[in-house]
Amino acid sequence: MRRAMLACSLVLVLAGHALQAWTLPGLQRLEWWLYDARIAWWATPVAEDQADERLTIVDIDEASLREPEQGGEGRWPWPRERLAALVQGLFEQQGAAVVGLDIILAGRHPGDATLAKAMRMGPVVVGDAFHTGGGSSGAPPPGLDTSGWPSLQVRIRSYEHAIGVVPDLRQAAAGSGHVQALRDADGVTRRVPMLIEQAQRWHPSLSLSVLRALSDAPAPMPVWASYGDRNRIEALEVAGLRVPVDEALQALVPYRRGSATVPVVSAAEVSQGRLAPGSLQGRIVLVGSSASGLADLVTTPLHASLPGVHVHAELIAGFLDGRVAREPAYARMAEVVLVLLALPLAWWGGRWRPLTLVAAAGCCAVLLVVGQGALLAHHGLLLPLAAPLLAVFLPTALQVAWGYAVESRSRRQMATLFASYVPPEIVQRLAENPGAYSMKPLERELTVLFADVRGFTTVSESLSPQALADWINEYLTAMSLVIREQHHGTLDKYIGDAVMAFWGAPLEDAAHAERAVCAALAMQRTARELSAAFVAKGWPPVAIGVGVNSGLMRVGDMGSQLRRAYTVMGDAVNLGSRLEGLTRAYGVDVLIGQDTRERLPHWVCREVDRVRVKGKQVPVRIYEPLGPKEQVSEQQQALVAQWDQMLSLVHHRNWSAALSALDRLGHEDPGQALVALYRQRVQHLMQHPPGPDWDGVTHFDAK
Repeated sequence: MRRAMLACSLVLVLAGHALQAWTLPGLQRLEWWLYDARIAWWATPVAEDQADERLTIVDIDEASLREPEQGGEGRWPWPRERLAALVQGLFEQQGAAVVGLDIILAGRHPGDATLAKAMRMGPVVVGDAFHTGGGSSGAPPPGLDTSGWPSLQVRIRSYEHAIGVVPDLRQAAAGSGHVQALRDADGVTRRVPMLIEQAQRWHPSLSLSVLRALSDAPAPMPVWASYGDRNRIEALEVAGLRVPVDEALQALVPYRRGSATVPVVSAAEVSQGRLAPGSLQGRIVLVGSSASGLADLVTTPLHASLPGVHVHAELIAGFLDGRVAREPAYARMAEVVLVLLALPLAWWGGRWRPLTLVAAAGCCAVLLVVGQGALLAHHGLLLPLAAPLLAVFLPTALQVAWGYAVESRSRRQMATLFASYVPPEIVQRLAENPGAYSMKPLERELTVLFADVRGFTTVSESLSPQALADWINEYLTAMSLVIREQHHGTLDKYIGDAVMAFWGAPLEDAAHAERAVCAALAMQRTARELSAAFVAKGWPPVAIGVGVNSGLMRVGDMGSQLRRAYTVMGDAVNLGSRLEGLTRAYGVDVLIGQDTRERLPHWVCREVDRVRVKGKQVPVRIYEPLGPKEQVSEQQQALVAQWDQMLSLVHHRNWSAALSALDRLGHEDPGQALVALYRQRVQHLMQHPPGPDWDGVTHFDAK
């Protein structure tokens, strides 16, 4: 009974969140993630040769900002005469139907009259920017007359100041619209306010004003529905089209899948007449920028980085197609109903077998996801999904965990007994077969791995404490999964941002060296994938160095009377740690020791150097592993052979020939930090020839 009541309480807590009686931390981010997943799955695909022919983006790109002798128009800001030539070309030579400027034309300039004249050749919509500090400039936007609107319950976004265009240009324009792209707390742009408020006037978005100018339509009118004694806005009607909005007058951006959903033309092609006349006949043209330093880049559910002008284009295309998803005012009550539908599962789930309960919860979750996906894809209806899903999964997890706690108490007692001595994966093995393994320290041939984050101090200084915790948790989780789940290693410990693991114990493994090196390469691949995901979240990227070494080590339960751990010790372990540190010095991702290399007879490895590290008198060869021979291209193998020849020339003091070999390597495989390092080293040796006792060994005194 207690279990069922607790499970139902979880459902009721989620229902209270849906009713906005309280807010559960993290649930909004989960909702955003689920929305992004639905958009990625259901977004309209656009092939590269099927770009939307109704719109075109004229891009002030890097090519447009080149000097005139290089085919561009010069650096930004351009004189107003150049912008006038661009606008004139769009109307006279290209036949554009309407032009929207995602540019803030603030401040008076000598060429304003010329630009105003060009803007009168056709409907031009100018952009306004709004902010909350720093003062206003330019002619104030006229805003909309909403006196005829009914009393509506809205939460319009307000701004104190505006940066508008100069009066002459505003008078020449067919309309104006704000260019504010809304970023959620996770940095992703999912919505754009269709109307915002400043100085007690409501101002439309650029996309909305472009639609008005296209058909010379009147101001947008609200479409609302009555809920009791309250009128809630559902949409805005403009130019015969309905634009669904939420209670904050925001529209969801109907992003489409594809690398080029809207055609893009360089601004220089238009202004200099290199684009065929009539290429943009009858099209909606948006002028924006993707050039470095000018572009307002945004992150979207489908793009890690997208120029902001594309957001306006996707909105306009969605308006014309009727693809903008609607989140009706009754969405909250629908969410409450969906959450409460999980109460029977929470109440009766404890009487079912765990597999039956999990299967039932899975079926409910699939129905929720598929049903809501179908509503979004076929009816453009968006309903909250996070709380209903959690209402299914949290009580199920509670029921299963409760049953597990009762049924496996004796098994967990054994695990608890050893939990302070060994890593979790060893605990599990001991619990399954405690007599099969020994915790007694012993000496064995093993392979150890050390991985450390490069530039972690910079990362930590650029993030808040919570963001840093999330960053390091995601990183360590991903690396741990590679080591444990993919390559069956034993996680030893985390040392700050560093990871230590080993192979060959407690379970003996003849292939421990190969498994460790495979894990090191997989960790680098995972780090690159994590970097892309981190950058998409607005976090710093991650880069790691990995050192791997094999040899005789002592492994077992070691430590003090206060704390013990299942770990490895020995000279070979210390060398593995030194190798990780040397990855920075040589500019390579992974370094392995000589003993590890000897255990990889069928691998392609590039010898990096002979080194004498701190604490060791005998020099060792270190290598960069590239992969099993059958997985390394013949070209890469040939480069390794050339590299080995170059090293031989260096060791034989043939400096000139070594430099020539390095030049060839740099040409065939550019960007290699190791090539640059050796070129500098050989040049130094040519200028300062070593003595007769020089053995080609590099000394490292630091750890």
